Amino acid sequence: MITAANMANIPGWTRIYSGKVRDLYVPAGFSKPSGMETLLVVASDRISAYGYVLPSVIKNKGIVLTHLSRWWFSQIDGQVPHHLLQILPPAEVANRAMVVQRLWMYRFECTVRGYLTGQYYREYKESGAVAGQRIPSGIKEAEQLPTPIFCPSTKALDGRHDVDITPATMSELMGAELVEKVRDYSLQLYNQAHKIALSRGVILADTKFEFGASINQGEEQVILGDEVLTPDSSRYWLADDYEPGRPQPSFDKQIIRDWLMNDAGGWSFQSTAPPPLPAAVAKDIQEKYLQVAKILTGKSGLEK
Repeated sequence: MITAANMANIPGWTRIYSGKVRDLYVPAGFSKPSGMETLLVVASDRISAYGYVLPSVIKNKGIVLTHLSRWWFSQIDGQVPHHLLQILPPAEVANRAMVVQRLWMYRFECTVRGYLTGQYYREYKESGAVAGQRIPSGIKEAEQLPTPIFCPSTKALDGRHDVDITPATMSELMGAELVEKVRDYSLQLYNQAHKIALSRGVILADTKFEFGASINQGEEQVILGDEVLTPDSSRYWLADDYEPGRPQPSFDKQIIRDWLMNDAGGWSFQSTAPPPLPAAVAKDIQEKYLQVAKILTGKSGLEK
């Protein structure tokens, strides 16, 4: 039986990459439905924070996040091109996998912030700007911005943590026309998702998108890839609990970051291996992921 802890051998597929939380597989013979190479993306129960994979797992995390990604892809279908294909994954990993179009992924992450919180609020208080972009004065912690802002990042040389860059720097590295495209897609997706989430009683404070290139008839097409709008890549708050001027309880993995920095026995960014999570912290994050999935979609993803 294939489980979250043992996903190496999936009949008909070959694993080519194991990332922080997801494993990638190619089909035997590089089958190309509709002329496109495909990938099988399998979400594990691993958890990462600050660029490190923790020696703990969050039970059923991969199932819940796959359920949420599929649901969000269905909500944004037709808005921007995306990589999810209407091909059923193998039965062995059906509840934690997606078959997707294979892309050349851009080495940038595209975050949209609709509210200022955490380190970005502190940056704003110190400089009046975020990601090199001036923000109107007088905004409280966790207050909604007049308009969402596009905040790109790239990987540090060690490959572990993200490094914030300005849109201007991204344009120098990637080309202004391409950056304009991914920025417009990112803002469009955030605005639509924020509206959908709010209609269900949840605030989408910020989220991260990743894009890649598909060569279609000789032309490069920008495609939305990776997971979308899950608590691993997004910050969600309950609308009923929302109160600007203070930190907000959230459904994302901030609880893990807080534990690492405040209660993990002196662990720091310079450490080489994070300690295991206490059972209570792992259970708390599991419950938060289940809760936000059920609020947004009506299901947790674990239903039979």
